Amino acid sequence: MTVNSTDAPELVPLCAGARHVPNETLLAWLQTMLLIRRFESVTERLAIAGKIPGGMHSSAGQEAIAVGAIAAIGPDDVITSSHRSHHHALAKGLSPESIMAELFGKVDGCQHGRGGHMHLADFAQGLFGSNGIVGGGLGIAMGVSLAMKLRSLPRVAMAFFGDGGANVGRTWESVNMASIWRLPLIIVCENNLYAVETRSDRVTGGASIAARAAGFGLPASQVDGQDVVAIHDSVKDARERALAGEGPSFIEGLTYRYDGHNTGDSQNYRTREEVQLWRHKDPIDRLLRELVSRGVVKGDEFEVLQSEAAARVDHAVSFAETSPWPDPSTSMAAVTSLSSPPWNI
Repeated sequence: MTVNSTDAPELVPLCAGARHVPNETLLAWLQTMLLIRRFESVTERLAIAGKIPGGMHSSAGQEAIAVGAIAAIGPDDVITSSHRSHHHALAKGLSPESIMAELFGKVDGCQHGRGGHMHLADFAQGLFGSNGIVGGGLGIAMGVSLAMKLRSLPRVAMAFFGDGGANVGRTWESVNMASIWRLPLIIVCENNLYAVETRSDRVTGGASIAARAAGFGLPASQVDGQDVVAIHDSVKDARERALAGEGPSFIEGLTYRYDGHNTGDSQNYRTREEVQLWRHKDPIDRLLRELVSRGVVKGDEFEVLQSEAAARVDHAVSFAETSPWPDPSTSMAAVTSLSSPPWNI
C-alpha cells in the first residue's frame, strides 16, 4: 500500500457518512487497523514456527468491523467475541503485549497464560471473553445485557460471531430472548463468506443472515463490512436505540479474511481471483485513500504509520518471549475466586 501510487486501480470509496467524521478520528482508526493487520501478520508466522501453541485464527482483512463497531460504543460497554478475536481485543483497548503473552501461554498474558488465543478476556476493559464455541459468545452477551437492563444501567452489550454461527441453534435462541425482552444488545455477524472451508451461501437458507434475523422482530441490516464508517454508523444507531429502551439490533457485516481459517489452512476451497477481488475492497486502503484526499496523510507518512505499528508488535513479541511461564501451583486460582468476580454488572 502506497500513498502516491498512480497505476493502482481505483479503490471503492468510503460511504458518504465519512465526510462527517473528523480527521483525527479517522487517523486514529487507521492506526488501530494497521496495528491489527501487523499483529495478525506476525502472529501467523509465529504460529507456523511453533512459538504460539495450537495455531491461530487470523482476522487480517476484517479490521474495519472491529474498529468501527467498537469505536461506536462506550468504554463501559461490554463485548464478547468468537474464536477469531485478536482484532476485537485490540480495538477494545487490550495491549498488544498482554494479548501476545496470552498467545504464548505466558503469565503476563491477559488471562495469565490460561486461555490462549481463543479465550482472550479482560473484564476491566469490557472484553467478557472470546469463545471457542461457535456462537457461544452471543449467549454470554445476551446475559450481560439482561443484567444491564435489570439493574437499569445505561450501558449496552455487543456480541460478535461469524457466519458459521448463523446455523447453530444457540445463536437464534439468544436473538429471540433479546428481542422479546427488549434487551440492550447489539448483535454483529462478521460474514466472511466461509465457515471453515464451506461457503456460507451453500448452507444458509434465506435471502441473507440479516433477513433471517429480521424474522425475530428486531431491526436487522446488511452493511459493507470493509467500510469502517458504515459499520461505525450502524452500531452507533443501534446503541442509541438500545439506550432508549428500544431493544436489540442485528448487523450483518460483509467482510473477508485474507488468510485461511486457521494456521496451516491450504485454502484450496477458494480461488486467488476471489481473494484479489476482496483485496480491491481492502478496508485499510479505503480509509487511507480518504485521509490522503483530505491531506491528512502525505508523502511517506503512511510508511511511518506502518513502521510504528510494526515497532509496537515487535515490542509485544519481545515482551511475550521474556515473560515467565505460569506457576502450575496457581492453576486453580481463577476458579476458586469466582465468588468475587472481577466485573461490575
